[in-house]
Amino acid sequence: MSDDTVAIVGAGLAGLACATALHDAGIAVRVFEAGDGVGGRVRSDRVDGFTLDRGFQVALTAYPEMHRQLDMDALDLRAFDPGALVWRDGKGSAVSDPFRMPGRTASTVLAPIGSLFDKARIALLRARLRRIHPARLLSRDDITTEAALRDAGFSDTMIQRFFRPLVGGIQLDPDLQDSRRMFDVIFRMLADGDSAVPATGMQAIPDQLARRLPDDALLLEHTVTDTTSTSVTVGDETFGAAAVVVATEGPTAAALLGLDPVPSKAAGCVYFAADEAPTDTKMVVLDGTGDGPVLNVAVMSNVAPTYAPPGRHLIAAALPGVCDGDLQDLARRQLRNWWGAQVDGWEHLATYRIPHGQPGQAPPFSPKQAVALADGRFVCGDHRDTASIQGALFSGRRCADAVTARLAAT
Repeated sequence: MSDDTVAIVGAGLAGLACATALHDAGIAVRVFEAGDGVGGRVRSDRVDGFTLDRGFQVALTAYPEMHRQLDMDALDLRAFDPGALVWRDGKGSAVSDPFRMPGRTASTVLAPIGSLFDKARIALLRARLRRIHPARLLSRDDITTEAALRDAGFSDTMIQRFFRPLVGGIQLDPDLQDSRRMFDVIFRMLADGDSAVPATGMQAIPDQLARRLPDDALLLEHTVTDTTSTSVTVGDETFGAAAVVVATEGPTAAALLGLDPVPSKAAGCVYFAADEAPTDTKMVVLDGTGDGPVLNVAVMSNVAPTYAPPGRHLIAAALPGVCDGDLQDLARRQLRNWWGAQVDGWEHLATYRIPHGQPGQAPPFSPKQAVALADGRFVCGDHRDTASIQGALFSGRRCADAVTARLAAT
């Protein structure tokens, strides 16, 4: 590697976004990735003909950076139906966005998740957030999500039966203690667009970015153990560089760069295969009982039939905040209470334990943290912006801008 090449540590979304932006600007890059493939936490596996994302994940199509950096048509996105199916007392109640699915308004009104006033407040919250630019939502006075919901007048029933499993699944925050700023942005994105997955799995997102780089730009199974402003060390070998970007997940970046520790939000996910789907919904199914630990379930084959072989179904059970213990047994016991003995016949495909699913973003939460460090190194990732695909892609792009400016000045 020549000394005019930018070294990027990590081939997750942030690292790939940074690398592609630099490459498009005519700057040579080399990406060092410890794993055996690109994507970081956004990866997919193929198991017996099923596509298993590493943890239950969705892409929110309203994220502007996805449209800026990706060919959305090429991703062949398959969308969930807006809203959620709240499971309680042995049945599911559809809670939909009446502006997008007016045919389900009656079901939403009758859903046992809160009062009519609660449901009216959801519509008011949606309208209020859509009037504010997302960037401004991230600069409002900050409190916890739970406190913000209570301040908005939502009942404890509504919070526990709807918001807790919804936010727990998306933001890995079942206790609703993270920043209301992030909640506001996510709720706005849900109102503006779809929740979707690529037909071939979430892996399609980093794969698309990686294909924009030269073949020799990616070095897989290369674990960087040390960095300076002009070099990276892999094992016994040191590579010189024009600049060094650390684009790993937060805890690894903090260790490599000597930054403050990055808090982690854990998650577990259990995948089952079945000959028959427990429900035909294309909505996410939320745990309306408050029992957990599974807070949401998705029959992925209803949303994207390509996730399962013909005649089979794929069920993903997400356990936000839980990655220890016998997750398969925990999930199976809980879902048996939902769907009965059929759950005993489901085939266990895989269990994912993700100690660092997202960085914690407790209030006061300040996005857009510095990507250019005082010692000359650079850093990007969702821990520098927002814990989301949007945050990772945006962080990588603005880090590339900072590197380009530094190189132009020298």
